[in-house]
Amino acid sequence: MACSFAAATVVSSAPTPAARPLAAAPQSVSVSRSAVATAARPLRLVASRSARAIRLVARAGGVDDLPLVGNKAPDFEAEAVFDQEFINVKLSDYIGKKYVVLFFYPLDFTFVCPTEITAFSDRYEEFEKLNTEVLGVSIDSVFSHLAWVQTDRKSGGLGDLKYPLISDVTKSISKAFGVLIPDQGIALRGLFIIDKEGVIQHSTINNLAIGRSVDETMRTLQALQYVQENPDEVCPAGWKPGERSMKPDPKGSKEYFAAV
Repeated sequence: MACSFAAATVVSSAPTPAARPLAAAPQSVSVSRSAVATAARPLRLVASRSARAIRLVARAGGVDDLPLVGNKAPDFEAEAVFDQEFINVKLSDYIGKKYVVLFFYPLDFTFVCPTEITAFSDRYEEFEKLNTEVLGVSIDSVFSHLAWVQTDRKSGGLGDLKYPLISDVTKSISKAFGVLIPDQGIALRGLFIIDKEGVIQHSTINNLAIGRSVDETMRTLQALQYVQENPDEVCPAGWKPGERSMKPDPKGSKEYFAAV
């Protein structure tokens, strides 16, 4: 199935896993929504006043809601292909250790998809320096993933990748993250940045014809890490490392606007 449809975009804002050989037959995929269910309360803003700034924390909630920004990411465990081996990946294994960039794509052996997958692989060392793992997901089997990895890039394949490709043959992961197209049985181009506490801090969902930007993913990740390391500051539009941030209070914001 070709990845070219009408365009629309919605935006809501480990060390490399050790390869563990598995049996040839794919294992079942399990997804836990317990983390989302525990946040069953409306969106709210919590303000805590300090001597320096007012800090705002957004928490989204709802038992059966989509995994909105501010919620714990739905946990899952599934088979994947990495280094031309079948391995097991469990999302919660990264909690307390690494940030995760989790992205979904529609299908193997298509057109826009390999441009995104190889672009993330080519920039993997930059994510690694930011203590971040990259994980790709589609509804294809591990056997399809393996065949695509073993196909040369010049022939439309992926070649060796520096991160795992996860198999979501049951479509349960795509459904849990709210990116499954039910009548087509494939996923939209969803991307989620998950922090070390397992909380979704950023998400984008593109329609099938629109590829994503590794540069913007990297910039957003850097901004997230900056505000987590500097909780009394916020990042204005287009912020990049080394640029001026802002204090989220009347005096601090005036200082920012006066300087730009």
